[in-house]
Amino acid sequence: MKLIDHTRSSLVDYTAAQCANLIPDGRTEAFRDIVDAHLDEALERLHRCINACAPWRPDQFNYLQSSQYCIYLYYLANTIWRRSGDTGAPTRLFLMNKALNGIDLFYEIAMPEEFYIGHSVGIVLAKATYGNRLVLYQNVNVGRHLSDIPVIGDRVVLYPDSSVVGRAVIEDGAVLSQGVRVINRTAPAGSMVFAAERGELAFRPAPADLLKQYFRD
Repeated sequence: MKLIDHTRSSLVDYTAAQCANLIPDGRTEAFRDIVDAHLDEALERLHRCINACAPWRPDQFNYLQSSQYCIYLYYLANTIWRRSGDTGAPTRLFLMNKALNGIDLFYEIAMPEEFYIGHSVGIVLAKATYGNRLVLYQNVNVGRHLSDIPVIGDRVVLYPDSSVVGRAVIEDGAVLSQGVRVINRTAPAGSMVFAAERGELAFRPAPADLLKQYFRD
């Protein structure tokens, strides 16, 4: 994958310098070393994701494309944590993502291989089950309640300000329209979900070709 305006080494330096500016705790060298050790696997994961997303040029990572950089920081944090068990560097990367992109995406959360972020600001993602080819927009909230954890299937679109909470199940191919809150309910497979009166939900068939806007075949 081509790194736009970066080499591998300069991307490591850039990430470490950014961390040092945002979290000036004097641990830049140790942070740089662990980033360097796990960068290649993180970039492989990012490459698969970028190549799946239709709005992005395949085989290119642009660190100034904020959604791509947001996903890069998550994959790097998650890769470091999974491979080494270290929590210091992943925590710093998590905090960087919050500061730079306004997203709350903890490094322990298992995101899919292919997902697309339209706008990251205000997204909060709790520990839940996330299916592949997920689409996220600004102010999306996925939240657990005590031991109740949401389950989100494959090819799901969550439009701005939508929420998935508690025992909610969003089945494959469902689409939550703007502002819809699915709390302890099920969104049927292939449905477009709208808010109805008195907190109820209304369902219509989702457009069959909607995912073509977001993902390549």
